[in-house]
Amino acid sequence: MSWPARAQDANGDASTAAPTDVSDMWRLVRHKIPLDEQPPVDEDEGGHYFVLAPSIGSKPSTGVNGGFSSNVAFFRGDARTTHISSVSAGLKLSQKQQTLSGIKFSIFTEDDRWFLQGDNRFSWTSQNTYALGTGAGLAGSANLKYDFFRLYETAYRRVRKRLFVGGGLDVDIHTAARPGTSAAAWDQSAYAAYTALHGFTDDEQTSAGTNVGLLFDTRDNGINARRGWLASAAYRTFFKGFLGGDSTWQELSLDTRTYRKLTADARHRLAFRFLGDLVTGGTAPYLDLPENGGDGRSARGYGEGRFRGERMLYGEMEYRGTITRNGLLGMVAFLNATTVDSVEAHEKLFDSVAPAGGFGLRVLLNKRSRTNLCTDYGWGVQGSRGFYLAIQEAF
Repeated sequence: MSWPARAQDANGDASTAAPTDVSDMWRLVRHKIPLDEQPPVDEDEGGHYFVLAPSIGSKPSTGVNGGFSSNVAFFRGDARTTHISSVSAGLKLSQKQQTLSGIKFSIFTEDDRWFLQGDNRFSWTSQNTYALGTGAGLAGSANLKYDFFRLYETAYRRVRKRLFVGGGLDVDIHTAARPGTSAAAWDQSAYAAYTALHGFTDDEQTSAGTNVGLLFDTRDNGINARRGWLASAAYRTFFKGFLGGDSTWQELSLDTRTYRKLTADARHRLAFRFLGDLVTGGTAPYLDLPENGGDGRSARGYGEGRFRGERMLYGEMEYRGTITRNGLLGMVAFLNATTVDSVEAHEKLFDSVAPAGGFGLRVLLNKRSRTNLCTDYGWGVQGSRGFYLAIQEAF
């Protein structure tokens, strides 16, 4: 039996070759099944799509790191009326003696009645700390070792088509904090100065509270979108004494993404993202201040926490294209910019901007969920650079 060589993508556009993923290539090599006889793609078909891949990279905050990343995608209802859901998990060990693990999920119930979102991290890690603001140089940085535990859980209810409102619980715990450099460097570090100025203890800091949020999502696929918008806003209030919280403060987080085709067959596309993370009241612990890379995927070219302050704005543009006509191999090129302000550093937003850019390759692991193996190399200012390997797109 031979399947048609031409396939319809999610936009209804005809591609010049049937999509091919790693599983198809395995069947070709192992079982001698020609590519034109592979099962066709039906993105309305239900089922569970699981991928597991090694994760090897190198970036300023971890050095060389290795481990694994996994992703499972599935539908909790009719695929024609229900967004695709995903759960991703990973475990890494790094050159800097870090153990990094986490589980993230985005689950839509039947007919998108509910949307459940979680970001949970459990790490024994370290990070270089710098003076606040985008203009902070490398001088005076000091390494901080600590254990990090995050539980961010939010439940959204659909109120109109594509529009959700919700709320949840947010907990960040940084414990067993200790110097990773000399005592002199530690005493003069930005972390020690900020902590002493605002009356926090330097060995353990906790922020715990609740959030309310709005979410508008018209994307065709949350794992690897080809069209649509995402716009979300979350207002978080952390309370002193709640689940061990050290201070009362408030934060507004904004996230907007959109995707545009450059060609009718969607082989060439542009993706745009804007992030805003703003402390609107109170005083946050140093490690809970808005920072670049806090979501784990933004600001490629820099280590997490390179720039930090009371308010942060971030923008990114990425070109996405396929190298092979069957979509097995792809590439990206990206540009991003971060600006942070700090009252203590007397720096306002856009007084200085930290740009970065780079490129990457993509391998299609699962054509039904559109899950890619992503390898990226990025460059920033002051010699910052990093190699990143992950499952799923950065946004």
